[in-house]
Amino acid sequence: MADHKVDHKVLAGARVVLPTGIVDDGRVIVEGRGIVEAGPATERARAATPEGAPVLDLSGHWVVPGFVDLHNHGGGGASFTSGTLDEVLHGIRTHRLHGTTTLVASTVTGELDFLAHRAGELSELAEQGEIAGIHFEGPFISPCRKGAHSEDLLRDPDPAEVRKLIDAARGHARMMTLATELPGGLDSVRLLAEHGVIAAIGHTDASYEQTVEAIDAGATVATHLFNAMPPLNHRSPGPIAALLEDERITVELINDGTHLHPAALELAFRHAGAGRVAFITDAMDAAGFGDGVYHLGPLEVEVKDGVARLVEGGSIAGSTLTLDTAFRRAATVDRLPVEAIVEAISANPAKLLGRYDTIGSLEPGKDADLVVLDADFTLKGVMRRGEWVIEPQLS
Repeated sequence: MADHKVDHKVLAGARVVLPTGIVDDGRVIVEGRGIVEAGPATERARAATPEGAPVLDLSGHWVVPGFVDLHNHGGGGASFTSGTLDEVLHGIRTHRLHGTTTLVASTVTGELDFLAHRAGELSELAEQGEIAGIHFEGPFISPCRKGAHSEDLLRDPDPAEVRKLIDAARGHARMMTLATELPGGLDSVRLLAEHGVIAAIGHTDASYEQTVEAIDAGATVATHLFNAMPPLNHRSPGPIAALLEDERITVELINDGTHLHPAALELAFRHAGAGRVAFITDAMDAAGFGDGVYHLGPLEVEVKDGVARLVEGGSIAGSTLTLDTAFRRAATVDRLPVEAIVEAISANPAKLLGRYDTIGSLEPGKDADLVVLDADFTLKGVMRRGEWVIEPQLS
């Protein structure tokens, strides 16, 4: 009899979230790094189970796709902007322990030459499959809405400088956040779109009309909607109204209980729909690490009770969020349907990255990236490319 213990893994009995809905008593069969079966535990599914393959009984649990984070600056004490590559790997693996099987490494505002050099370094990790690409947040953002970015290093978007960063990333630039109302902003959006890089509107002081122009020029993402942009106003609706109403825009949301009031989250889901929301962490070094003093670029940050703020001025400075916490909060506090949460935390960001053919849902032929949650939505297991990052320890 053939030994299937290495090549096959069978997950049975869980509530499995598929693109078509939730399947009770579901079965997921993994062979190597990929999924070969995902669905109800029918006779056909049982027949497809290789003889002798170990079956993990996950009754009372959920199995959902691995999480995909489009916007993440670090974790485990490591900064993706300034840490060594070994430190960056530690930060990536910290987030994997919290269910993020695919991650885009985000940089913060810095000198242009430094960011270009950093893009070249991070591209090595992209080529190794450790990250899904690079997101440049700054330096092309508004000083009026700079948040935790150094004002001295900000600059207007210059298409030539934007192109320099794209080229430095060696094909791994995935997103750039811009204040598109600044001089050169619209031309930069067009350049990004031409090169297949997501143009994200954020850290912006744009009007409603200017935001519509940027969307028409090719912008497709709202960087952490509501944060670092003008609030809604009945006479000057600003960027929020334009971003929520346009079907071409996916809105990032930081669901940590600090960045957004639950009513703001509900507003976004009501107007954009689950198909246009992407949960992100916007995490900094302290995610998965703890309180203390850190640096975000050249700025000093104090993390207290899990909330990161600039030492000077007190502005929120990213988050300490991990996506398993965002999932659990969405399910237990915001009371969102699990299918909607999975769209926002897995499927939608995978689609934005052009990776939905391999990640973002539990379907045959895709990578076996998945998360096991208990009935209370607490993380119990993580699998990436068919290998357990955390193997469920069930009583």
